[in-house]
Amino acid sequence: MLSKTIEEALNKQVRVEASSSQVYLAMASWAETLGFEGVATFMYAHSDEEREHMLKLIKFINERGGHAKVSQLDAPPAEFGSFKEMFESLFQHEVKVSKSINDLVDITLQEKDYATHNFLQWYVSEQIEEEALARNILDKIKLIGDDKGGLYLFDNDVKSLIGAQSGPELN
Repeated sequence: MLSKTIEEALNKQVRVEASSSQVYLAMASWAETLGFEGVATFMYAHSDEEREHMLKLIKFINERGGHAKVSQLDAPPAEFGSFKEMFESLFQHEVKVSKSINDLVDITLQEKDYATHNFLQWYVSEQIEEEALARNILDKIKLIGDDKGGLYLFDNDVKSLIGAQSGPELN
């Protein structure tokens, strides 16, 4: 059985994951309107992955006797400046999500809820991968600079990153 403190903290994380999905969906749409099919495909897949993270939390909350809540979200930006700015934003967003997960893990330790602590270890590992992926993409974009040919090749290559990370298993 979840304590009210843990239930509220997990529901806050549900919102964070849902918001992440929406942000990546907006990035996908923006990239697609600019003709960057590879980046759009990558971001659509990333949006789906974040939604799966949210669903995994919802199922956990409900299975542990809590009540997962679906809350209203703020609209994400519709434009992102440049691809470099968009991927910098993506990286900063992943750092923010990592902090949120770490805060949640800390709450589980304070509450001595070791089952939830154990469940969250998957998210801790996932965030290490997410930050590394975002940092790697950002490094590549910095190398490309303003080279249009390099950006074209990057757009084609970014599709190969889809599925590079292990997706969550929904029970």
